[in-house]
Amino acid sequence: MAARSTSASAGPVLTPERNGVRYGVITGVVLCAYTLLAALLGFFSRIEAGSLNVLILILGSVLAIRHLRQVRGEQMPYLGGYGTGIVAALVASVILGFFFIIISTIMPKSLDLTQVENLFGFDLSVVIAFLAIILMGSMTGVITSLIAMQYFKVDAVDPLKIME
Repeated sequence: MAARSTSASAGPVLTPERNGVRYGVITGVVLCAYTLLAALLGFFSRIEAGSLNVLILILGSVLAIRHLRQVRGEQMPYLGGYGTGIVAALVASVILGFFFIIISTIMPKSLDLTQVENLFGFDLSVVIAFLAIILMGSMTGVITSLIAMQYFKVDAVDPLKIME
């Protein structure tokens, strides 16, 4: 029997997917808490209140990418960082979408969708709102991750400097 090498890491390797799911769950919980607070305090029906949801989602994606960069260092692949931001935003959006369905069943009067109804010209059902939340969240994650990876990307090795 061969002895195990002591240089192997003790814990599981942090993958972009695992990191994205972890930060997506954290971001989703924060989004649900803010949505519940907005519904209870009565400012959920204001369109401006939704902009804080987007900012929370952006912050969650950027923090997920930053954490992966801190753990991986110079070995973080570009698409791994890009993917972890998208996964974080998608997971958070799905959690918020399910929370929206639950809260609209429990407190239907606190979630006033009249501005959304006026915007589209017809009644917006809960299922369409669920899908819109996921679409908005995933597209926000894609754009945010693309921009954030320009900051967090690993610098390419300059072959001329190696020769010096």
